[in-house]
Amino acid sequence: MIKFEDVSYNHPDGTNALNDINLEIPENSITAIVGNNGAGKTTLVKHINGLLKPTTGSVSIKNNNTKESSVAELSRDVGMVFQNANHQLFADTVENEILFGLNNFGFSEEFIKERYEFVIELFNLRKYENTSPLKLSGGEKKRVCLASVLAWNPGILILDEPTVGQDELQKTVLLEFIDQLNKNNKTVIVISHDIEFLWRLQPNIITMSEGRIIEIGSPEKIFRNKELMEKVGIVPPQIIKIFEGIGIKDKTPLSLEDSCKVIRELRNH
Repeated sequence: MIKFEDVSYNHPDGTNALNDINLEIPENSITAIVGNNGAGKTTLVKHINGLLKPTTGSVSIKNNNTKESSVAELSRDVGMVFQNANHQLFADTVENEILFGLNNFGFSEEFIKERYEFVIELFNLRKYENTSPLKLSGGEKKRVCLASVLAWNPGILILDEPTVGQDELQKTVLLEFIDQLNKNNKTVIVISHDIEFLWRLQPNIITMSEGRIIEIGSPEKIFRNKELMEKVGIVPPQIIKIFEGIGIKDKTPLSLEDSCKVIRELRNH
């Protein structure tokens, strides 16, 4: 379990970024954090992998206080893909980028080869193996970052705006992989403005504004609360608005394909 107790955080210049955060994220769960820019979402998750330490309060991972652990120690169990891929990439080739973490954590050669082959195929990066990741497009860079972190198979995975620059096919691959991670007892935390993606993912939703947690709940509960949506600066999924527009409020499907099925059923009645 990830646990925040009375956590507040001030930046070095004194600016307050988090206020009185009390939060528990269960193991083996999928959680999304939403809110407008500056709400404190990224600051919050950087406390999980130890990049930031609370000004007051405590953060614990499996009952271990993050203040007592280094970033290197925490990163074995907590992997994070940053919003800006350029802040994460540094190796001369895509192959070396992916292998860096695997090699540094001291895994066996067999495990390294197996995980490398898995992620290079999963994210369709084979043709870029010998290319500098910094020469790739924004979407391709994001896929390299995802591959490099997922390669070492951390128990907790934090994804900051993972769908930026991704086409619908890659988003579907990401959805399926997150679901598979969850089935394999991983904890996944997603920060995203891509509400359509989150509606399909169906995680537990944490809403934030001005460094505070406003409300936590299911996508159905959160995205149908118009007052809350306005407060945290996000727009409900199009699919909810469409179905509410035709008078359906209790049978909103998760995907376009499911929407077509529901509409066909209605027409047949």
